[in-house]
Amino acid sequence: MSQSSSPFGQDTLSADNVERSLGMPGTFALWLGANVVVTTILTGMLLVPDLNFQHAMLLVLIGSAVGIIPLVLIGLMGQQTGMTTMVLARGTFGRLGAMFPAWVNLCALIAWSWIQALLAGMSLDYAVSSLTGYSNVALFTVLCEALVVMITLRGHLGIEKAEKLAATLMLALSGVVVFALGRHYDLPSITEMEATGALGAGVAFDIIIATAFSWIPLAADYNRHCRSPRAAVIGTWVGYVTATLVAMGLGATVSALSISIGFPQTYDPTQLLSSFGFGLPAALVIFFSVLTTNVMCVYSATLSYMSVRTHTPFWKPALIIGVISVLGSLIPGILDQFQTFLLIIGSVFIPAFSLMIVDYFLVGREGYTSQRLMADAATLPAINPRALGCYLVGAVLAYYWNWVSPLSIGASLPVFVLTGGLYYVTCQLTRRQQKAQA
Repeated sequence: MSQSSSPFGQDTLSADNVERSLGMPGTFALWLGANVVVTTILTGMLLVPDLNFQHAMLLVLIGSAVGIIPLVLIGLMGQQTGMTTMVLARGTFGRLGAMFPAWVNLCALIAWSWIQALLAGMSLDYAVSSLTGYSNVALFTVLCEALVVMITLRGHLGIEKAEKLAATLMLALSGVVVFALGRHYDLPSITEMEATGALGAGVAFDIIIATAFSWIPLAADYNRHCRSPRAAVIGTWVGYVTATLVAMGLGATVSALSISIGFPQTYDPTQLLSSFGFGLPAALVIFFSVLTTNVMCVYSATLSYMSVRTHTPFWKPALIIGVISVLGSLIPGILDQFQTFLLIIGSVFIPAFSLMIVDYFLVGREGYTSQRLMADAATLPAINPRALGCYLVGAVLAYYWNWVSPLSIGASLPVFVLTGGLYYVTCQLTRRQQKAQA
């Protein structure tokens, strides 16, 4: 049965029948829709007034342009091999070792989905209540997540169509929000606001990098459907950087304006934006952005589960994860933890994906074939001890530099470079030793 004639997506882990459905525009729209999301807007709000507006936006541009490079590389691995991110992890960590990042990714994406589901419910509740007076956040959260599951069950083709539509709507609605801000307030004045200095430039830069790194586990899951390496690289890079500038720029702008008029900052964006008199279009921006991001989270969480339980049909974990997302979204105070959550994800995933990139692009990609990683997966080594050892070193450094003795430049980039460098040197020394013994 073809995916187009079935109500459910027939997505599998197979690299042999991957549908190359994403050209340059589709890839651009996918990653634009992924990151024009309220959590990215809120990250922009964190930067101002701790930094002045110009400084903050310069860091956003540089941080997103640099931070997206590992995601682009993992996505390129998926495009070249046709395999998902967690299947590719088998080549670096071994058949059992790869289960650890798969389970961690599954849990992290479910936690992301909790946050997104609640934000979508809040936004839809505001939109409906502003039109009808009826309010029920819990009900609208359930309805939003039901829509997420329906789109996800359609598979990657359904997601790609939804992302293209949502990306267009989000850009248009974001333009409406900025236009309304310009009509009601003195936008140029935000460039004159003095920085308070509470959040250092290094920490701010690290948060921007961590935002980009948080998307790495999803990269190959989607970019394996790209028609060409050019679409996978350029479409992803331009789409993500554009999205980050739009989202964080909007957040920084709203934060600066709210402070200039004496309105307290809040993690409920609909409350903040409604104070300017145009909460409805803002709520719709948030709703569509959260919807598209949540769909991608549920889809990749499903693929992560399938990489561990390889004979599970796609629709079962997708449905179960959707239900779990609804329940988790009702956890009190979950929105207050998203910045810490970003740093935790970075501590876990940055060293892991540094190893994968070095192993594939520098050590040897000949082992990254569908035959070896899928058909003959049972014959793979259980664990790659070199990768495991280097990963543990990177994870300890990430923990130490994030929470024990924070670096002024942040931990993300140093951990990424040092972990990958250590792994490369270890592999080279092992090869020389093997040649000397031969």
